[in-house]
Amino acid sequence: MTLRVTPCSDAVSWNETVNRFRGHPQQLWGWGKTKADHGWRVDRVLVSDEAGAVIGCAQVLLRSLPFPFRALAYIPRGPQGEPGRELDVLDAVGGYVKSTHSAVALTIEPDWDADGKLAAGLPGLGFRSSDNTILIGRTLILDLQRSLEDLSGDMSKKHRQYIRKSGREDLTYRRVTRAEIAKCLAVYKLTAQRANFGIHEDAYYLDIFDNLGEDSPVYAAFKGDDVVAFLWLSTSDYTSFELYGGMTEEGERLRANYALKWHAISDMKERGITRYDFNGLLNDGVSKFKMGWAKHEDQLAGTWDKPLSPLYPVFSTALPLAKTGMRKARGVLAAVKGRLGR
Repeated sequence: MTLRVTPCSDAVSWNETVNRFRGHPQQLWGWGKTKADHGWRVDRVLVSDEAGAVIGCAQVLLRSLPFPFRALAYIPRGPQGEPGRELDVLDAVGGYVKSTHSAVALTIEPDWDADGKLAAGLPGLGFRSSDNTILIGRTLILDLQRSLEDLSGDMSKKHRQYIRKSGREDLTYRRVTRAEIAKCLAVYKLTAQRANFGIHEDAYYLDIFDNLGEDSPVYAAFKGDDVVAFLWLSTSDYTSFELYGGMTEEGERLRANYALKWHAISDMKERGITRYDFNGLLNDGVSKFKMGWAKHEDQLAGTWDKPLSPLYPVFSTALPLAKTGMRKARGVLAAVKGRLGR
């Protein structure tokens, strides 16, 4: 069986292909364009069978690495393909990446269940499980094909109470315009300072908003003209994926994040989206809030590496140390900016 891998340079046809195979929003053209504008390279490839029919695709992000590693190839929440051919697609993409980009490894974090046949087939393709996680595999995914009544019934009693409470407050819940993104980012900076995590420069978020367009709705709770809470999503035709969120102390007092998230979930269901992914669960307060929205958790396949170079063992040891240093640096930078009032 010989599959053909060819680059795709047309944004419209690319997104149509991703959506045809029920792909994830991080595989959409606009997400890759944003990453390409901020330090990555992107190679979007179509995989065709012997008859020339496209059976899958993958948006491969490439990051230059110091000598001698050269590059890392990464497929976030992909690839996607014709049912039953996903592993064939991945195998073909892996061979293409090795021959085309000389990467030290191909890292994938597919949108596949951890206990499914696809994840079980990864070792047979030369992939090994990795702890160098970017997107957390443990998450919560709502089935938006269910009724709002059923979704509400699966919430904790407290969540239902707070949705009603915040819905009665003098707040307005709606999508924001581009001109209002600055208000959301101001809230995000305050949230980052309180929680001590690093964030990107404003231009990064504006690029996401511009590049994804309708596929990146941002919702906010307004008290008058002020944003007291916001929730930023990305969405394909099949899956909505939470990107960012935050709230002010006033928003926390009013429990604005409860009615806001319910508003976003309801809007996604009305749009015809069938999956709503909360984007990761840890053992922290934010995750406790997320877990109150349903009675279950979901475990995706996690992070897998396919070594493409004899230097992979050295790389896999060095990467966690580098990531720790970067997180600390970004945390310090966020704290400094907070003290400077930026």
